[in-house]
Amino acid sequence: MTVEVALSVMDGARVERLLLCDEDDQCTGSVTRAELTAHRGSPSYTDRLRLRDVLVSAR
Repeated sequence: MTVEVALSVMDGARVERLLLCDEDDQCTGSVTRAELTAHRGSPSYTDRLRLRDVLVSAR
């Protein structure tokens, strides 16, 4: 899922945090709207940035 899609899902659901799960439906982390917005405003942002890339850079 891209950052743009995640932000759209969060807008539709009216939530501030999105839980992230792996292919086995195990929770692997979460991301906030503020974190995604910060990444979207960074110079390295592209419309293809994926959530897994956001999580890797946050660790």
